[in-house]
Amino acid sequence: MRKIIFFCVLALNVHAQDADKLVKDIRTKLAQVNDYKATGKLKTDVSFLKIPVSDIQVYYKKPDRFKVKKDGGISLLPKGGVSVNLNSLMMMDKVTAVSAGESVFQGVKVRVVKLLPLDENSDLILTTLYIDADRLLIYKSVTTTRDNGTYDMQMIYGRYEKYGLPDKVIFSFNTKDYKLPKGVTFEYEAGEKPQQTQDALKNKKGKVEITYSAYAINQGLSEAVFK
Repeated sequence: MRKIIFFCVLALNVHAQDADKLVKDIRTKLAQVNDYKATGKLKTDVSFLKIPVSDIQVYYKKPDRFKVKKDGGISLLPKGGVSVNLNSLMMMDKVTAVSAGESVFQGVKVRVVKLLPLDENSDLILTTLYIDADRLLIYKSVTTTRDNGTYDMQMIYGRYEKYGLPDKVIFSFNTKDYKLPKGVTFEYEAGEKPQQTQDALKNKKGKVEITYSAYAINQGLSEAVFK
């Protein structure tokens, strides 16, 4: 019986170390990117709002500076931006990684790793990652927060795979869990009007898709960009 317990404990330790190493390797890959400016298109899908596809500029600077800029229109991204930016999420160092087995995501065999915050005051409660361990790419993350509910993010890779940067991000959330600024629902295009009340809005599903056309990587972004 003692031998069985010993081997079970040993197996758990090996899996924990394996998860830690996998997360560390991904961080090393993402750490190649000190900053970037990206251009792309933002598509917002909320059932009762008619929202045009918008041209956007996206800015990132290590470790957690992130900004999406567009002229007018609706901003439907969560406060802080950490949940929709993989680099910021993975650069958080006060977390522990726990292996949660294997799975298949869109035909790709992936490792499932859970990130638990060590800071009890963190807004982050749990993040589950679905990782292609061979290519060191995260295909999906599910993040649960204290104040803004649970977010689901899927990544599609292409030209910038070597940097771990996606060509497309699909970000899904439940609007009832979205913490809106006091007295504000959305920011509307000129001439647009809310089609439902804020109470109705909070019971809907939301999805944001960002399709990147190009990245300018490690060009040296000024802090002024994020003000």
